[in-house]
Amino acid sequence: MDARRRQLVIGCAASAAALPAWVGRAHAFEPGTPLPVPPLVEAGNTGATLLEAIEGTSAFFAGRSTPSRGFSQPFLGPVLKLTRGRTARIDIRNRLRETITVHWHGLHVPGDVDGGPHGEVAPGARWQPALDVDQPASTAWYHSHVHGRTGPQVYSGLAGLLIIDDPARREAALPQRYGIDDLPLVLQDRAFAADGRMLYAMGGMMGAMLGVRGDRLLVNGAITPVAAVPAGVVRLRLLNACNARILHLHFEDGRPLHQVASDGGLLPRPLALKSLTLAPGERAEVLVDFATAASARLLSAPDRNSPMGGMGGMGGMGRGMGMMGSGTNPAAVAADGAFEVMQFRVDATREAAVRTLPQQLATAPPPPQLGEPARRRRFVLDTHGMMGGGMGRGGGGGGMGGGMGMMAMTINGRAFDMDRVDFATRRGETELWEVSAGDMAHPFHVHGTSFQVLSHNGRAVDFSTTGWKDTVLVDGRTELLMRFDHRAGEHTPYMFHCHILEHEDAGMMGQFTVA
Repeated sequence: MDARRRQLVIGCAASAAALPAWVGRAHAFEPGTPLPVPPLVEAGNTGATLLEAIEGTSAFFAGRSTPSRGFSQPFLGPVLKLTRGRTARIDIRNRLRETITVHWHGLHVPGDVDGGPHGEVAPGARWQPALDVDQPASTAWYHSHVHGRTGPQVYSGLAGLLIIDDPARREAALPQRYGIDDLPLVLQDRAFAADGRMLYAMGGMMGAMLGVRGDRLLVNGAITPVAAVPAGVVRLRLLNACNARILHLHFEDGRPLHQVASDGGLLPRPLALKSLTLAPGERAEVLVDFATAASARLLSAPDRNSPMGGMGGMGGMGRGMGMMGSGTNPAAVAADGAFEVMQFRVDATREAAVRTLPQQLATAPPPPQLGEPARRRRFVLDTHGMMGGGMGRGGGGGGMGGGMGMMAMTINGRAFDMDRVDFATRRGETELWEVSAGDMAHPFHVHGTSFQVLSHNGRAVDFSTTGWKDTVLVDGRTELLMRFDHRAGEHTPYMFHCHILEHEDAGMMGQFTVA
């Protein structure tokens, strides 16, 4: 292990700001429980913010104990608030019995603090990255990113939400009271055994192709919870933190979701949608008006993404219907197979701070000015044959078990190799990437930057409908325009990969340097 890699693993000693006293205790959630709101921790105010990867115990069902993992709490982690123009110092301590990393998904930071597969934190070790925050206000997230173990580690709970704040450009028209009218919603699906254990397993070729999907939908670690909201406009910060499930979100009563932000920040104006598709790794901020009804139920159409026909033109009705096996979709509450995500109930004691939907968002990031690309790159995401089973079997995954056969997942015909840098690029140069999915739809993520989506399958995409992205669902062929403004050396390169975590673990990932 070279000196730079050793520095990443060992880290350095520093003071740490503790989380609230209740964090770390077991919690009991089951269907219909009030929505739990993660503690909000402002990173970078004083000293370093402590994040400890720990084993925990959760009661997702009354009377049944579930081994789980989290950052400084039994399952998931606190919401970290980072401020533009400040340096956030994070003190990460690994109390687990296996190596982790912490990747800052959506942050524009150099490779040596990006937290990808090379940024290992060994059992008992610590790492203290200094994150210089200089990007628009947005919703991002953090999660472990160990190659070959990302799927089971995130499934067990090693993930959390990030909020990037820009005090100089706060959008006054948007709700901003955290936990009241500004709600963080981490969406995940999980499968459970009869005794409450989380099950991380898939079998056969079809299971390996699809990734791990569960038949229970969790929001902030609670199964189909209920959120109390004021009778007015509420902001929902949505993160699809599922390992593989694509969500097609809509309200049962047909009320619109007014999207105001995507991965990289605000859109120029709200976009009224009847349904919002979020692939694993994607985020969106939406406004919902609760002034006219006492309650509402958020649903998702089932995920029918499969190698037997992709997404069916992004409508979720591909030819792969029925190919996913039993128990992979939550129980249907509608004839079309839609299942419940959560409910919202108006609380008369909560006064609405915002009662009118905005027409424009004055503080949205400016439209792209990236110029002509210096070069064009092509990437094909595909599968090849079957690898031996065993990945993800037990492995200290908080009580999860079950071996699984894995497809060989590739980009441009090559599976990921930690010791191979796939290409090198230079800071400040614009590139055009053409990404194709040959078998099914794949969410494609690039570290260290945000990009503009130029086209899907030959059709131009209006920037005002997508905004800046770092993860995009590729169903066919997609063109992306991007520029890298930070360095990433060969010891800590940036990644590009499918964000179906089992595909990433099986090799659908590459790496590159920025000089």
